[in-house]
This record gives sequence, structure tokens and C-alpha cells, in this order.
Amino acid sequence: MIKKIPAEYIKPGMYIHDLNVDWMNHPFVRNRFVIQTDEEIAKITATGVREIYIDTALGLDMSDAPTIEEVNAELDADLLRIAEAPPMIVKVSYAEELGRAHKIHQQATNAVKTVMRDVRMGQAIQMDDVANVVGDITESVLRNSGALVGLLAIKNKDEYTFLHSVSVCTLMVTFAQSLGMDRNLIRLAGIGGLLHDTGKMKVPNEILNKPGRLTDAEFAIMRRHPEEGWNILRQIDDMEAIPLEITLHHHERMDGTGYPHKLPGNEISQMAQMAAVVDVYDAITSDRCYHVGMPATEGLRKLWEWSKFHFNPELVQAFMRTIGIYPVGSLVRLESGRLGIVIEQNEGSLLQPKLKVIFTTKSNTYITPTIVDLARPMGKGGADKIMGHEDPAKWQINIARFLLP
Repeated sequence: MIKKIPAEYIKPGMYIHDLNVDWMNHPFVRNRFVIQTDEEIAKITATGVREIYIDTALGLDMSDAPTIEEVNAELDADLLRIAEAPPMIVKVSYAEELGRAHKIHQQATNAVKTVMRDVRMGQAIQMDDVANVVGDITESVLRNSGALVGLLAIKNKDEYTFLHSVSVCTLMVTFAQSLGMDRNLIRLAGIGGLLHDTGKMKVPNEILNKPGRLTDAEFAIMRRHPEEGWNILRQIDDMEAIPLEITLHHHERMDGTGYPHKLPGNEISQMAQMAAVVDVYDAITSDRCYHVGMPATEGLRKLWEWSKFHFNPELVQAFMRTIGIYPVGSLVRLESGRLGIVIEQNEGSLLQPKLKVIFTTKSNTYITPTIVDLARPMGKGGADKIMGHEDPAKWQINIARFLLP
């Protein structure tokens, strides 16, 4: 039986099933192991871990701890409550915006590659190019955020560093716009998102792209990237404060366990708090050289779970309402047994998005792609409805095949 316990109750003899820190490079070789010494417990708590999952079949139990099923049921109930707020209003349809969004996504990826190359070579970042990319992303988001956000679901672990920067930029622009910020703040949020990991270009490639867990010494080097990035950006003429703040503090945590300065929540700016949420969401839902990404809806569940200590709960809720409980690009299972890819949020309900239905689990085969609006009635039996999210890998479905124009 898998149970969740507070970190202060860990003791030797317990079997760690999940350290519950998918968003960080923790200093342990394995995710699952038996606790043998008090030193191991101290090492776990020193990383900022506040709650973990144990396997009582393989180690000591804690009788009154909730099971993983009970924890997930409570989290899912919270997600449904959060989903009651209406999503963003779109100006054009997903189909209309998709072609433009795809072109912008490619241009943004190339721009990030150029920025990172220039930093590696000690050359100046071309901020005009950065500003143009952020402007194009903003205009696409304002027309229909789902088109560009959906393309973020197309992951390539070999280009993770570049695609992650584009994703954080896009999600920061979308987030800031949904919070009602003015165009200048949206622009600054986007610039900060695009440049937030600039300091990683000062991390040796053998550490940055290491396929296994980092050693303590490597971990220390990796943790320097926010300050390295801040030092690079502050040398740029007229670089504004918000992108600098996002770059320096996107790894800070509300309980003071983050880095580089271990700031408590009241000392972390709103933009940096937003960037922390966005950065972790994209990281845990992406395939990396040492990590298989989780489905988007599961990623939102983990964000909400972690917001108890590490993130601003109000901002996490706002972010979930921004991108939807079933984000564009995610695969969902319908009551009818069909599988569909979310292509657009409905203005009336985050629980009834528009889908491109592509597969049936009853015969385990692809079907002719059909657009289904879950907010509209379907036949005498009423509308189909979402029963849960699905992992595309389980069904060997290539999401990109159905998202690209």
C-alpha cells in the first residue's frame, strides 16, 4: 500500500516509493529505496522535501497516513472545484490560429538557440530579436492561447533546454494576460520567461545533459545558473527589473527552501512566483535526458499538491484556470471509450473542452479524426464526457501528428 507521510515522520526501515520532488534534481541515485540511516533522513529533509510517499508492503508503515488513492481523490476534488471558473475568451478559432502559431513556435525556438549560442560564445544577446519573438507570441496568445499552448505539448528531449524556454515564455505571457496585467507587464513576463535559463549556458554540457542523477558537486554547479543568468542579463543596456527578477528567483520556494537565496514567500515577487509555477509545470510534463514527462493533468495535480508548501496556492489555482484542467494538447478518455486530444477550452466550462477524437479503446484502433464539442448535446443519450486523462505513450499515440497544421 502506498501512503503519503510528512517528512518529519520518516524513520529507518521505511521504503521510499516517491520522494515527491519531480521538479528538482535531488541528490539521490534512486527514487525508490529503503531508509537505513538518520543521515539519509537528514539529506532528504535538507533538500526541502516536505511530504513523501512510502510503500508499506516493502517497509515500515504509518497507520494513520492517507493512502495514495485517498490523496488523489482529494486533489481531484480540488481540481474540479478550481475548474468552476470560466476560461479565457478567444478571439479566433483554434484552426484559424494554428498555422500562425506553428510558425511563431519555430521562430521562437530558433531565437532561443541563437541567444544560447551567443551566451556560450561570450557575445551580446540581440534583445531586438527577443522583443520581436515575445511580441509575436503575445499576439498569438491574445488571438487564441490554445493554439500555441497546444504546440508546447510536442516535446523533444534532445532540444529540451530550448523548447523549455519557449514554453515558459508562452505560458508566462498567457498567465500574465489571464491575470489582467497590462501589455507592458505581459511583455516583461514574456522576456523573463524566454531568458530565465540563460545561465544554464554557463553549466558544462556533461552536467546539463547528464542522463543520470547529478552528484552533490554537479548539483551545486547546476544551482548556480540563476545567478549566472542574472549576471549575464544585468550587463545588457536598459535590461528591465522584471526579467532580471524572474531569472534570479524562479527557483525560490514559498517555504524558503529554494535557491539561490532561500527567500521566504513574502520576499519573492509575484512575477518570480508565477515563473516558479510555470517553470515546474513545463519541466515535469516534458521528457528530459533523465526524466519521462507526466501527462499535463497529472502535472497540474502535482503542482496543486506541492503548493501546500512550495508554491503560491492562489497563483497555482489561477494558472490551472488559465490553461484548463485538461490543457490543450492533452489526451483524455471519454465515457464512450474514445480518446481525444484537447484542442480548445470552452468559454462555459473547463470540464467540457473541444476535442479532436482520434482513437477508440474498444477496438484499440484509430478512427477518422472528428471534432467534438463536449459542451454540446450528442444524440439522445446526451453529451459524452471526460473520464480522465491518458498517457499517449500507453496507446502509442503521437500527439504531434494530430496537433501540427
